[in-house]
Amino acid sequence: MLNNKSILITGGTGSLGKALTKHLFKVYPSLKRLVIFSRDEQKQFEMAQEYPNDKYPQIRFFIGDVRDFNRLKTAFKGIDFVIHAAAMKHVPIAEYNPMECVKTNILGAENVINASLETNVESVVALSTDKAAAPVNLYGATKLASDKLFVAANNIRGENPIRFSVVRYGNVMGSNGSVIPFFLKKKNEGVLPITDVNMTRFNITLEGGVEMVMHALKHAWGGEIFVPKIPSYKITDIAESIGPDCDKKIVGIRSGEKIHEEMITASDSFYTYDLGKYFVILPSTHKWLLTDFIDKFKAVKVPYGFSYNSGDNTEWETVESLKEKIKNLYE
Repeated sequence: MLNNKSILITGGTGSLGKALTKHLFKVYPSLKRLVIFSRDEQKQFEMAQEYPNDKYPQIRFFIGDVRDFNRLKTAFKGIDFVIHAAAMKHVPIAEYNPMECVKTNILGAENVINASLETNVESVVALSTDKAAAPVNLYGATKLASDKLFVAANNIRGENPIRFSVVRYGNVMGSNGSVIPFFLKKKNEGVLPITDVNMTRFNITLEGGVEMVMHALKHAWGGEIFVPKIPSYKITDIAESIGPDCDKKIVGIRSGEKIHEEMITASDSFYTYDLGKYFVILPSTHKWLLTDFIDKFKAVKVPYGFSYNSGDNTEWETVESLKEKIKNLYE
């Protein structure tokens, strides 16, 4: 599908961007061009050492910010597929700098949409977060707004065949700023700070995140929000798997945090279907027939009132499974 095609990843120097780059070069050796678009020159410099131009002539590194529409439009010329991974995502920082979060996560999303519509991009997949479902913090609220923009973009495309879709998932295991590298660092101090003993989170591997993005690129009809079926973990089990001999200090939840995360709310159930490996929240209005979608993907409507919550999940990580995954993560 992607051989002889050009792909651009916003926020491409992040954890998922790097994992996507590795996957794309492995699976699609005839990729025409891969553009890594981000604003951090040091991260681009470091990533360029991993992908030298003599071995990876397809790769390009573009310094740019999704807040800058003109730069995006220039970068999108000749691009077939866009993966939008750029975001301001740290909850406390977003609470303290609210307009900076809005500029990147909402206005940046609008810029990606408009730049795509004004070039020849075929498909855009935007990354979301479980915090966008019934948000209680600014980061989640901006990502919910971003999701709405990308879904609605399918209604303003006119005769343009471009497709916009969203992938929403939970904590990416081992990603920058996440709990696992934080606990690994704190382990050396002998104390692991626990926000709340009841706290749970969804858990997805980098590989799982990559697989989801590729699924959306290949199968999206436009307007879908894809949600993976993934396990949950208890924050206390993460702490036990990393530092069994460490003291566990209860520090209380941070501003804007939930005890449990949701990816599908009961209100979403009216538009949610089970696709087997994934759930999908369909747009309320779309340019294709719902019956055709159901037949194509063998989609099954979820019951009214269904919700997908990390605290009520039926699949759970254990201390042992977490130990094994963390070991594999850092091998």
